[in-house]
Formats: sequence, C-alpha cells, structure tokens
Amino acid sequence: MKGARRIPERELLGLALIGGTPGAFLARTLFRHKTRKQPFTGWLWAIAVAQAGALIAWLA
Repeated sequence: MKGARRIPERELLGLALIGGTPGAFLARTLFRHKTRKQPFTGWLWAIAVAQAGALIAWLA
C-alpha cells in the first residue's frame, strides 16, 4: 500500500523473536515481502534456529 506506514525491520524481528517466526515466514511467502532482503533474512533464520534449539532443549 503506497503511503502506508512502514514497520521497521527491528520491530518485525522482535515479533518473530517472541514467537511470531512461523507467521513471519508465512507472511514473507504470501506477500513476497523481504524475501531477498539481507540481513533481515539471515536474522530471521537465526531466530528460527535459536527457537528450535530452545524447544528441543526444553523437551529433552
């Protein structure tokens, strides 16, 4: 949407960090937004890996 307020990458990554990672990946695919943007993509994957590790550690 042209002219709409943009959400800073820091806020998007913060939302992913508190549990919104699946939604972030889904939104990137559906809206084709930030699919090639670096370092956003790297940070999002790092958050996903850290969350997966924490989940595995918690379940073990």
